[in-house]
Amino acid sequence: MVLEKIAQPSDIRKLTDTQLQTLCAEMRHFLVEQVSKTGGHLASNLGVVELTVAIHRVFDTSRDRLLFDVGHQCYVHKALTGRRELFSTLRQFGGLSGFPKPYESVHDAFFAGHASDSVSVALGMARARTLRHEDYHVLALIGDGALGGGLSFEGLNDAGASREPMIVVLNDNGMSIAPNVGGVSHHLQNLRNKPEYYEFKKKYRETLGGNPVGKQIYKVSHSVKRALKNSIYPTSTMFESLGFHYLGPVNGHDVAALTQALTLAKTMDRPVLLHVLTTKGQGYGPAEQNPGKFHGIGAFDMASGKTLKPSGDSFSSVFGQTLTELAGEDETVCAITAAMPDGTGLTRFAEKYPKRLFDVGIAEGHAVAMAGGMAKQGLKPVFAVYSSFLQRGYDMMLQDVALDGLHVVFGVDRAGLVGADGETHHGCMDALYLCQIPGMTVYSPASFAELRSMLRRAVLDCAGPVAVRYPRGGEERYTADWDNEAVSVLREGDDAVIMTYGILTNQALDAADRLAEKGIRAAVVKLHQIAPLDEDAICRAAGSARCLLVLEDCLATGCVGQRVAALLVEKGCAPRRLLLKNLGGTVPSHGGVGQLYRQLGLDGDSVAKAIEEAVHEQ
Repeated sequence: MVLEKIAQPSDIRKLTDTQLQTLCAEMRHFLVEQVSKTGGHLASNLGVVELTVAIHRVFDTSRDRLLFDVGHQCYVHKALTGRRELFSTLRQFGGLSGFPKPYESVHDAFFAGHASDSVSVALGMARARTLRHEDYHVLALIGDGALGGGLSFEGLNDAGASREPMIVVLNDNGMSIAPNVGGVSHHLQNLRNKPEYYEFKKKYRETLGGNPVGKQIYKVSHSVKRALKNSIYPTSTMFESLGFHYLGPVNGHDVAALTQALTLAKTMDRPVLLHVLTTKGQGYGPAEQNPGKFHGIGAFDMASGKTLKPSGDSFSSVFGQTLTELAGEDETVCAITAAMPDGTGLTRFAEKYPKRLFDVGIAEGHAVAMAGGMAKQGLKPVFAVYSSFLQRGYDMMLQDVALDGLHVVFGVDRAGLVGADGETHHGCMDALYLCQIPGMTVYSPASFAELRSMLRRAVLDCAGPVAVRYPRGGEERYTADWDNEAVSVLREGDDAVIMTYGILTNQALDAADRLAEKGIRAAVVKLHQIAPLDEDAICRAAGSARCLLVLEDCLATGCVGQRVAALLVEKGCAPRRLLLKNLGGTVPSHGGVGQLYRQLGLDGDSVAKAIEEAVHEQ
């Protein structure tokens, strides 16, 4: 076994070509075996095995800075940098993260989890290196899907003009999570179809670079070479127009070719873009055939590729089903996704109404602004997006939607804690920033029935911007439908009040059950609508309570609990004791949602204990 002998990246540089091939084969088997047990991002990692091995042959990532764009393709890197034996804990509570984390290893250069920032971060590091007179290389490994994000173009525009030595490795597999869309994707397709230029240039350099005379000829003939390139490869100049030296396309599953190209890029004292062609899911049949499914997958059977746990309905699928029904009733209803039609439940919508489904690629800001334009001209756009990804569209929500009071609906998926993906994916900010946006109505369902009713209201009956925020996964004990009120009292009680919204309604009900066993009557008040707050209803439900606990899975500053507390004080009906249970000032790490609830004191047992202590103190 070659893989077992790799304790650190320097061990890779000692391997023969045959051993390198064996290492890559063993790494693929290792990835499939491990991810089949823990779940995780498989297809993207299978696609970068040779590329990651080649990077570690050429660079020392303990000093050289390797930036992963998004970061879900870092498993090979982690296994080669001393963390292979930790893979049984991958994405588990207290275990190995599925994304680069500098606190795990010196080889992880930067926190990663969102797309399109790697070039900008890499340029920042390159400029820091220059100003501090230090000596190391900087690489940004970006996928072609992330390249379509606006931030990547801002980075490329500045980096190309900067003249700072840095390398952008473009991992081109034609996909992000779904197949790529847009003009950039078409441009890269043209490059993929004409590999002759790179092969010609490589042989040209090898032939003339072996002696002083040849080197002089190579230098003099540079203008001829450029003219020849433009005739063979007329569409290759986008990156060079930005100031990069373009290399490629290179076979991303050939370690020798990748090593040669990376070594060449390393010698160039300027910005370089290395275009690498890979296959997502390479080497594992089920992942090659269905890379979208195996982008992020739960535990599965290695032999068949079938998931071990039936998926069943989820809030995402119910959202998609309901939106499809609404589109059948109203032909102005349109759906927008940012490269995630499957993840946001829009597969059926895309099949039934393909002309009304717009996939803009990884470009959330553009999606929001485009939705504003659609709404202004009489359509009813619904943008389905993960909570943490919508953060990138905040300015557009203000400027291009809210200021003109436009009716855009946001289906905010993965609100609250998401579990195994951790810090970069927890939806712990939307309850804060959505409520800040002028004119925004924010609904927070806790059941499938509520989601259906609230989405129908949001799309067909509301005016102005509306958000419907819902969690990852399925519903729990609370399955009731919405009574069309902003606030509902789910459980009566005069000793204490537990106020909450969204999926934590289940934890609030559990806490009330535990308190009842100890003779404490706790009311449970659910906020169906967290913006704008129904002030009178909140005062009636919680005013002058002996103890009020507001339970939510968002950060503390600006949370709903703080707004409720201010409201009650202003109205002169503040409780004798107020407890705010939330995430505090720190975004939690990865792990099972139930485990995180317990760690953070948001589970039913912890809530009950907090109220019991407060009541006894009084």
